[in-house]
Amino acid sequence: MRYEKGRKDASRSRIMEVAAERFRGDGIAASGLASIMSDAGMTNGAFYPHFQSKAELVRESMVAALEAQSQQLQEALASGGLDLALAMYLSPEHRDHPETGCASAALLPEIARQPSETRALYTERLMTLVRQLSAQLPPGIPDPEGVALGVFAALIGALQLSRAVGGTELSDRMLTAGAEAARTLVQPR
Repeated sequence: MRYEKGRKDASRSRIMEVAAERFRGDGIAASGLASIMSDAGMTNGAFYPHFQSKAELVRESMVAALEAQSQQLQEALASGGLDLALAMYLSPEHRDHPETGCASAALLPEIARQPSETRALYTERLMTLVRQLSAQLPPGIPDPEGVALGVFAALIGALQLSRAVGGTELSDRMLTAGAEAARTLVQPR
């Protein structure tokens, strides 16, 4: 049976989209290929023409999620500066929907256990985000990249903590405190 041109690419994209949501929402280890393929509307056998292994799927879907996050960050910084980027990242909506949110906040412990190739790609994409942010910091900051790393650490940590105690007043306070910590870090010295 012949399929229309582009169908394989569309199927691959759909698998990656579903996998990225599953991995961020349920975790990598808890996301089986059978459930990913079912959610993508395909059979298990349709997986292997697209990917050699789950590790490859993890790697490629993580990269795609980080590239999408980079685009979102660029748009937020361009339209509303750092304040908009902070507000979007540390929002109740982002906290409550890890499946569509930041791959770092959802997956860091599992990324650390991935093969070196996956960790290297993660590092490369993370540094892209760091450089995007550092380029937008106010003048007078002696180490903009170092400050941007600190901002990401504060944001990711605040989001992870707020998710751990989600649905509580403390969770909301953590989002606010994380944003204040990030704003403090970017003040020229």
